[in-house]
Amino acid sequence: MTPVRWYRALAGAARTVMALLLVIAAPAALAQSNRIKAVDVSTVGEQTVFTIELERPLAQKPADFTTQNPARLAIDFFDTGFDKRRAQYDYGGKLLKAANVVQIGDRTRVILDLTRNATYRTDQRGNYFVVALDNVAPALKSAAPTFAPAQSAMPAGAAGRTSVRNIDFRRGADGAGRVVVDLSSRDSGINIAQQGQNVVVDFLATTLPDNLRRRFDVSDFGSPVQAMRASDANGNARLTIEPRGHWEYSSYQTDTQFVVEVRPVKEDPTKLISGPGYRGERLSLNFQNIDIRSLLQVFADFTNLNIITSESVQGNLTLRLKDVPWDQALQIVMDAKGLASRRNGNVLWVAPKAELQTKEKLELESQQQINDLEPIRSQVFQLNYQRAEDVRKMLLGLSAGGGGAAAAVPVPIGVPGAAGVSTRMLSKRGSLTADARTNQLFVSDIATKLEEVQNFIGKIDIPVRQVIIEARIVEATDTFSRNLGVKLGFAGQYNNAKVGNTYSNVLPGSTSDNGPFLSLPAGAINGTNPANIAVSLFNSAATRFLALELSALEADGKGKIISSPRVVTANNIKALIEQGTELPYQAATSSGATSVQFRKANLKLEVTPQITPEGNVLLDVDVNKDSVGIQTTSGFAIDTKHVQTQVLVENGGTVVIGGIYTQTESNDVDKVPLLGDIPVLGNLFKNNAKVRNRTELLVFLTPRILNESVSLK
Repeated sequence: MTPVRWYRALAGAARTVMALLLVIAAPAALAQSNRIKAVDVSTVGEQTVFTIELERPLAQKPADFTTQNPARLAIDFFDTGFDKRRAQYDYGGKLLKAANVVQIGDRTRVILDLTRNATYRTDQRGNYFVVALDNVAPALKSAAPTFAPAQSAMPAGAAGRTSVRNIDFRRGADGAGRVVVDLSSRDSGINIAQQGQNVVVDFLATTLPDNLRRRFDVSDFGSPVQAMRASDANGNARLTIEPRGHWEYSSYQTDTQFVVEVRPVKEDPTKLISGPGYRGERLSLNFQNIDIRSLLQVFADFTNLNIITSESVQGNLTLRLKDVPWDQALQIVMDAKGLASRRNGNVLWVAPKAELQTKEKLELESQQQINDLEPIRSQVFQLNYQRAEDVRKMLLGLSAGGGGAAAAVPVPIGVPGAAGVSTRMLSKRGSLTADARTNQLFVSDIATKLEEVQNFIGKIDIPVRQVIIEARIVEATDTFSRNLGVKLGFAGQYNNAKVGNTYSNVLPGSTSDNGPFLSLPAGAINGTNPANIAVSLFNSAATRFLALELSALEADGKGKIISSPRVVTANNIKALIEQGTELPYQAATSSGATSVQFRKANLKLEVTPQITPEGNVLLDVDVNKDSVGIQTTSGFAIDTKHVQTQVLVENGGTVVIGGIYTQTESNDVDKVPLLGDIPVLGNLFKNNAKVRNRTELLVFLTPRILNESVSLK
């Protein structure tokens, strides 16, 4: 028996077995209380309407859920059968690609294959169940999938607004992490997208309770997910999932539960280069010496693809594949026979590699000849956000240093000797001119190149996102000083009495001061002299006096200086803001004379923001806080405080980028030896100066991404 006849006999046997299975399953099928009779699809306005006709109205509402990758909508009809048991309908629409209807036991599942995730609504109309899919993608910040109809028009705080009731985490099979979000309503619009190394889920117009606004550490579950962070983002509830390692994710919604599953991707450690990812439905093949054309027909029947085989495809093949994705199995077959394929829609053309390469080479040469003969067209591009001269240099592949008069002169592309030409976007016959006055670009080239230029300009001529950066510099001081001192001396009163061998020259009854023999007064603090108190002790004859003078001064001060510079700048553009004083000083010149120059003592904030894909802000920061110091012979000194760093901050978050804490304590004692060490009485023979100063400097940064005022089209 030839391989073709053997394959046909095998197919006939399979049909016989399927018929027997249908006969056996007939009693069970008769037990179904309802049945799906037919499905149909139509386009109404901006909606794709998928209609399911049933035998009678539904007694139980079907359950539906969506998946993100691949984009599918599944609807389960309970206690419902299907006459064909299984059927596939190909539509090839812009939104709805195909539909699969499969009966599984006592229920029937309808699976809609979509080109992208879309909002949808369901409705029961008698014997018909209607699914309305929105053809227009939601105008959001990215092409993120949206689950369920969004209610973004609902005002904040309105009654019935959707809220997050609970956030749970579970460990699934094979170490997968399952994030389960319980919502109060299934009508919440949901956007999910991968941003950097995180998965960000936005629940539109959804409130988040205060007890859920926190970070969830789930690293102990042993899944790729290490943590989750729930926060409020401009009236929307945001859940940021932080996986680590190699992973992939999928998501679906069932009624009011939204589930994100993050699965680990296991790689073969012995494999040096990762191959292409195969996502086709799995199949098993076991053939002995089968004709390659017949084998390709098997793939065509399994995948419902239209396969065109070249006349030069010949030969037989023996293979045994079990549970392999069909696209991988097809690639294995083609590699074994030296074949290659090209796909156009649902048509697959298979031919030897050399034949395909020759054909493609001829097509390229023919296209090149057409380009050389195609007439030149001209088009004017009005630029809104980019400078025409900068775009001209990008199209010509010139360095940033050119410009000037060259901007007004058409420059041919690819001309030998053209300085600075490294790459070109136009053809060798194309030319362009930039007009700085009107900010327009005049391009002359063939039609295909003009389309490329138009697409290129559409991607770069967009408004730049802006960031406002607020810095808060806090300086706090706490000073304390205390000085204690003493003076001790003698004085006498004489009536021309002899003192030693000398007589005083004072008048009778006058007093003579011999001056203090101990002088340890308290020092001044901040230009303030201490307070004094004097005591005199004399003998009974009142001829000798002991003069004691105590001085003391205490100063206590607290102060705080808060500086708050803020600046707005575009993404990846350096911004500078400063305020202060310029101090003059004398400087010598090369001729020997002196000249007056200036130094700045100012507050300066210099920052370059970079918005990351996940919505955080990376800041290159340089902060100066200078002040006028003491005066020297060469001029005023400058007290400097400087912080320079790079830090990653979430949008609207605050980070402390630096702090300086200084504390000074001193206790100085001047005393008379031995006498100053006497307990209690020794205080009369010494002075004491105590100082305790504390200063603290903190620098806070808060970046905020400004909302885009211009909508991108």
